[in-house]
Amino acid sequence: MKEHLLSVLIFAPLAAAAVAIAIPNERLLRWWTLLASLVVAIVSVPLYTSYVATQVGFQFVEHCSWIPSLKIDYHLGVDGISVLLILLTTLITPLCVLCSWKYISKRVREFMVCLLIMESAMIGVFSALDLVLFFVFWESMLIPMTLLIGVWGGPRKIYAALKFFIYTMAGSVMLLVAIIALRLQIGSFSIPQMMDAGANFPQNFQLWIFGAFFLSFAIKVPMFPFHTWLPAAHVEAPTAGSVILASVLLKMGTYGFLRFCLPITPFAAHYFAPAILVMSVVAIIYGGFAALAQSDLKKLVAYSSVAHMGFATFGIFSFTQNGLEGATLVMINHGVTTGALFICVGIIYERLHTRDLALASGVGKYMPIFSTFLGLACLSSMAFPGTNSFIGEFLVMAGGFTVSKVLVLCTVPGIVAAAAYNLRMLQKVCYGTPNNPDHSGTADLNLREILALAPLAVFILWIGLQPQPFIEVMHTSLAHILTQVGP
Repeated sequence: MKEHLLSVLIFAPLAAAAVAIAIPNERLLRWWTLLASLVVAIVSVPLYTSYVATQVGFQFVEHCSWIPSLKIDYHLGVDGISVLLILLTTLITPLCVLCSWKYISKRVREFMVCLLIMESAMIGVFSALDLVLFFVFWESMLIPMTLLIGVWGGPRKIYAALKFFIYTMAGSVMLLVAIIALRLQIGSFSIPQMMDAGANFPQNFQLWIFGAFFLSFAIKVPMFPFHTWLPAAHVEAPTAGSVILASVLLKMGTYGFLRFCLPITPFAAHYFAPAILVMSVVAIIYGGFAALAQSDLKKLVAYSSVAHMGFATFGIFSFTQNGLEGATLVMINHGVTTGALFICVGIIYERLHTRDLALASGVGKYMPIFSTFLGLACLSSMAFPGTNSFIGEFLVMAGGFTVSKVLVLCTVPGIVAAAAYNLRMLQKVCYGTPNNPDHSGTADLNLREILALAPLAVFILWIGLQPQPFIEVMHTSLAHILTQVGP
């Protein structure tokens, strides 16, 4: 089982999707999708329990020839970075099923099939060790995500879906160019070979390859100023679409920086790092103040993602152990916290049919369980000590101080803005004066909604109070990347 665990995790959701197509009853279909995603989540646990954190290199490796004439292999494996991201993916998927239980009432079969296909593609992205295989999985998530937005989205769903598709496809073209150039350079699509050979690539070649990689991954993160597709996609997407988009899809960009840009193009990474650090600081400040200006709850959380992912890119391009560990924790923490916030916003919308902050004012007074979960998620989003986001951002700033104290100090307005927009949202929703008398009859969370939020609340406190188990898993892999990228 261990020898083929990654293949099982990739193809089990596809098999479940094939079965889902033949299930006629919508209620049974929902239960089947939930059961299948829970089984995948349970099966993924050995990735953590059997992973040897002190071992350099990839584990759970599967390798066989796929297309021999083109030297394309079916090559899978994980390190300390991808293990955590795969576990995040398998955690989020069943929660997406739960939060869509009643919200999705049309084309339920197609919706559940899209969720399962998405899970398969996302796990494939984080485990592929052949660049063509990576690209196949990278593209495979594009169509189902576009459908989630375009079919089950809000009033401007077609506009948002097309914008998401065009931006992502533009980035994919640049990624494909880099893949072809690297294949011509070393005669292989093997990612480990490219990582080992990166320091020997000509400097001009590295600059061009880095530029192609960077554009592709910066759009996916999304970094400022490539972020304009994100608010539209989040606002129009259904709750599950927003959760997957924020929790997992954005991490593909920062994962690409760690997996490709640093080890494969180390000279170019150092060359462009000062500019990227400045862009990251701008994203932190801009995202924070843009979120503070929003009245739509989904837009508020969407712009906060721009700021949080700015911390991730800042840590990555600080080229320090603390910075890289903090950035990886920010990736995981953002997935947990923002997933919880989008589920909370979806719960408000299901009850009030609005996401307007003023119209939702005071609803939390009649929903004490909901207010508890929302309060915890908001504290995490503002990096309150004891929550998961605090340790990630603290490590990023600790790493950043060794690079530029000025740039770290420049992030302070963004940190203050994060506290402001989260406390404003919490104060309005949970303690504000109700503008709608119907709020008094608003039902608190049911068991299904509690089950969708409880695992995320557990991880907010677990990582916040005891982050060491997560840091230990990634430490050796990130230290190895630092040796590849050089001083």
